[in-house]
Amino acid sequence: MDDELRYDRMVESALRGVVREALAQVAEKGLPGDHHFYLTFVTNHRGVAIPEYLRQKYPQEMTIVLQHQFFGLEVCEDRFSVSLSFSSKTERLVIPLAAISTFADPSVNFALQFQSAKEGVEGDDETADDAEASAEPAETDAKAPAEAAPADGAKVVALDAFRKK
Repeated sequence: MDDELRYDRMVESALRGVVREALAQVAEKGLPGDHHFYLTFVTNHRGVAIPEYLRQKYPQEMTIVLQHQFFGLEVCEDRFSVSLSFSSKTERLVIPLAAISTFADPSVNFALQFQSAKEGVEGDDETADDAEASAEPAETDAKAPAEAAPADGAKVVALDAFRKK
């Protein structure tokens, strides 16, 4: 309905602002204390720029970890970019905030899960109004290790341990 107030979208937009602000503070001052971020994003979302070999390896979602080895974090109004090392090669990733499906900081037991990230998938005929859009704060278990994949400090992890059941 056109006359409905879309509170779900308003809440999601506000929560994406939390992610943007957290990233902006880290870009300016670095990560304080034990803070670190797991960011899961939809790899085929419009505006995602990652190397083709990563897109082939992770055709739907990919999780990056911002902790020790990340460089050049830049945050804009609608996206962020960061350089990470994959198999000893530094790659620049550009990720729209709308592509993020999960943001977690296990050091403080905090996570957000976004449902509307899949709306911006390239080639998807589903309209934004037909898709469910909601953001749910999710409880995390900071002691639950995530599954790591590539070597050389870059981590791609599965966030099943952080997802609300």
